[in-house]
Amino acid sequence: MKILMLGDIYGKTGREAIISILPELQKKYNPDWIIANGENVTAGNGLSAKHAKILKEAGIDIITSGNHIFCRADWPDVLAKHDYILRPHNMLLDNDVGTGCRVFSKKDKPSIAVINLAGRVFMETCSCPFETFDKLYKTLPSDIPLIVDFHGEATSEKLALFWYVNGRASLAYGTHTHVQTSDNRILPNGGTGVLTDLGMTGALDGIIGVDRQTVIGRFISGYSEKFLCAQGKGKVEGLFAELEGKFPVKLELVRFTN
Repeated sequence: MKILMLGDIYGKTGREAIISILPELQKKYNPDWIIANGENVTAGNGLSAKHAKILKEAGIDIITSGNHIFCRADWPDVLAKHDYILRPHNMLLDNDVGTGCRVFSKKDKPSIAVINLAGRVFMETCSCPFETFDKLYKTLPSDIPLIVDFHGEATSEKLALFWYVNGRASLAYGTHTHVQTSDNRILPNGGTGVLTDLGMTGALDGIIGVDRQTVIGRFISGYSEKFLCAQGKGKVEGLFAELEGKFPVKLELVRFTN
């Protein structure tokens, strides 16, 4: 099985990068599944139904998210009506709208399970991601690959979760920082493939996707205007994995520009 995982898509520039670059990535990697984090797709804050449809039509199978998925007033409707969109499971109660855990199937492709969790360090209040993983893991079939998107700030918290799920998750990666790390590896004594952060799909010359003058001004003055999506050349960052059975035999960083 081949899986392509793409970092946080930021705003219009990120959407345009997906439309422009994804066909080339599909040709190169021939993935069975494409997963992307979409919490910043709509104006950098949240995900609209319109933009979710654009990503789906571009070839993305599964959209994970993070704390910013809740920024738009229409988030309950988006999650309720689109079963390919996940939200961090531990940021709401189990019986709230949407879910962060689902098994996905499609014609002529092997099924996969995906869990979406949020970290607690420097993040909004949520329940323990370690306990939530244990609870969700028990509900999943044991014979299909499991992918975990852990949306958080702290690298230490991400790495701790990766080691915690080693041997149970097939792949576990971080999102949220918009900065791609280079520590992709297959953990020993378990075989889980990990990467601290996938990086970002968005403007190459912005600052984590945002217009750089806005961000620079915020650091100088302590205040900023509304964040605007940076324009210009786009990039797509992420991770490609090839699995034999449940666990990876190959991990490759993905970084393309248009």
